[in-house]
Amino acid sequence: MALFARKKPEVYGVIAEFDNPQDLLAATKATYEAGYRRIEAYTPYPIEEVSEAVSPHRGRLPLIVLLGGIIGGLAGYALQYYTQVIDYSLNIGGRPFHSWPSFVPVTFETTILGASLAAVFGMLGLNGLPRPHHPIFNAPGFERASRNHFFLLVECYDQKFNKDEVLKFLNGFKALEVSVVDW
Repeated sequence: MALFARKKPEVYGVIAEFDNPQDLLAATKATYEAGYRRIEAYTPYPIEEVSEAVSPHRGRLPLIVLLGGIIGGLAGYALQYYTQVIDYSLNIGGRPFHSWPSFVPVTFETTILGASLAAVFGMLGLNGLPRPHHPIFNAPGFERASRNHFFLLVECYDQKFNKDEVLKFLNGFKALEVSVVDW
């Protein structure tokens, strides 16, 4: 049923190209302060200030990793408890069946395994990967993002997004070029 189908927006977003990180940082901060939240910056190297300006709040990945570690640790402990106490109890050296100090190494390893798997799959899921094509690749000159230019994108999914207003807003900065990104 098309009752809940979302209409695909006309464009993916509006992108501005800069030739230095200072102009990008200033534009990013101003864009966030203007109320745009679905923004993304593309730089040839990591710039911590830009990352903080794009999304000043922490992501969800640390919580996913914590939950993966907790689940992994509990699963490892439960598996040892089930095999050592319930299913196949062996009295070795007169120790109790539930001897928790002997469960620590495996519990630690399964905690690390659960956290690692949660980090990998959480990162893939949050980034929407694997994704062989992204609309940003349609932006003119975007191949320079991996060499020496800086880009700021306002996505169409932003609540304030209006193509003409965003074009006018981004043209107010020292951008080399501001263009519309098609699907």
